[in-house]
Amino acid sequence: MNRRVFAAALGMLGVGLAVGPLPARAASNDEIVIGFATAQSGFEVPYDTDGRRMGQLWIDETNAAGGIGGKKLRAVFADTKSDRTEGAKAGQAVLRDGAAVVVVTCDYDYGSPAALQAQRAGVISVSICAGDPKMGPLGVGNLAFSASNVAQAEGAALAQFALETKKFTTGYVLLDDSIEYDKSLCAGYDWLFPLKGGKIVGRDTFKNADPSIASQISRLSALMKTEKVEMIMFCSYSPGGPSAIRQLRAAGINLPIMTGVGMDGTFWLGAVPNLSEYYVAVQASIFPDPRASVEAVKAKFKAKYGAEPINQHAYPIYAWFQLWAKAVAKTKTTEGKTVAAEMETYKKEDTALGPRSFSKDLHIQATAPLVINQFTDGKGKATVVIEAPEVPRDVLYRLKK
Repeated sequence: MNRRVFAAALGMLGVGLAVGPLPARAASNDEIVIGFATAQSGFEVPYDTDGRRMGQLWIDETNAAGGIGGKKLRAVFADTKSDRTEGAKAGQAVLRDGAAVVVVTCDYDYGSPAALQAQRAGVISVSICAGDPKMGPLGVGNLAFSASNVAQAEGAALAQFALETKKFTTGYVLLDDSIEYDKSLCAGYDWLFPLKGGKIVGRDTFKNADPSIASQISRLSALMKTEKVEMIMFCSYSPGGPSAIRQLRAAGINLPIMTGVGMDGTFWLGAVPNLSEYYVAVQASIFPDPRASVEAVKAKFKAKYGAEPINQHAYPIYAWFQLWAKAVAKTKTTEGKTVAAEMETYKKEDTALGPRSFSKDLHIQATAPLVINQFTDGKGKATVVIEAPEVPRDVLYRLKK
C-alpha cells in the first residue's frame, strides 16, 4: 500500500492535481481557519450537509468557550459539486483561504481529491464519514483522517447481529461495486459471517447508476428456491441503493435487508413505502439513541438549526474535532505533522460517540460502537449497540481475493 500509487491513480481519474507544492496561506495570529471542501450541490449533498453543519456547531461552541489556546475559529467553504475534479479545486480554494484543517466529503472516492491537496500542503484533512482506511497514511497520506469507522466494521457488526440476535445462518450478498465504501462494507460481512458459523449461499453485483436490477432479482429468486436464504447483505448508497431496494420489494422479495451508513436516513424512504425488515448499522441513531452523550449533541444541533440531522453522517465530525482540538491545545500548534503525531498516541480517548483510537498506520476506527436501526412499516427505531471484533489488516485493505 503506497500512497504515491493512490495519488497516481487519482491523477489518472482527472482530479486536477496541481504541479508542485501548494502552500497554505497562514491565517491571522488570532484565529484558526477550518476549511470545508464538501458538496453543496450534487448527489453527495445528503451525506455532507449535516456533517458540515455539525462542524459549524462545534466551531461556534468552541468559540463561545474561548476558542483553542485563545484563538477563535473561522470556517471557510468551497463546493465540490459532488465531482472528483471539482473536489480537488475546492481543496485548493480553502487552502488558499488559510485552512489549518480541511474537512472533505463523506466518501473516500469523492473526498480524497481534496484531501490530497491538503496532504501536499502539509495540512491535516478529515473526511466527514469516509469508510475506507485509505483515507489515511496508507492511502492519501500521513495527514489524512476519517472521522468515521471503517466500513468493514459495519459489515462485521451486521454479521454479528444477524447470527447472534436474529439467529440467521445463511446470507446472500448484493454489492453495488461502484465505490470503495460498498466493497469494504461487504468485505466486513464476508469476513465475519463465515468465521462465526454463517454460510453465504450466493452473491451478485450491480452499479449505482443501473436503472434496473431485474437480472439480479431473477438470479436471487431462483436461488431462494434451491437454498435457504434468510437475509440479504446489501452494500450500496443513494440514489441507486433505494432504487434497488424498491425493485426487490416490488418483486415480492421480502427477505430481511442489512446495510451500512451509506443507506442510513429517512430522506429516501418515500421511494419504498412501508419498508420493513430493514436494518442499518450506524455510529449514531437519528432515532432516540441509547447513549445520552449522542442525544445531547442531537439536542444542540436541533436548537441551532431547528431540526435534527437527517442521517448519522452528521455526528462523527463532532467527535473527531473534540480529539483534534485536544491535540492542538496540547501541542500549541496546528502544524499538520505535529498534531497528527499527537493524535496517533490516542488510545480509547473518550468522545461524544464513545472511545476513539488512532495509530501511525490507521487514521480511522477499526472498531467502534455501532447502533442497529430497525425499520418496520416505514418507521425506524434504535435497537442494540454492537461492537464487532477489530477488523484485521488483510480485511481492512481487502488483500484476500
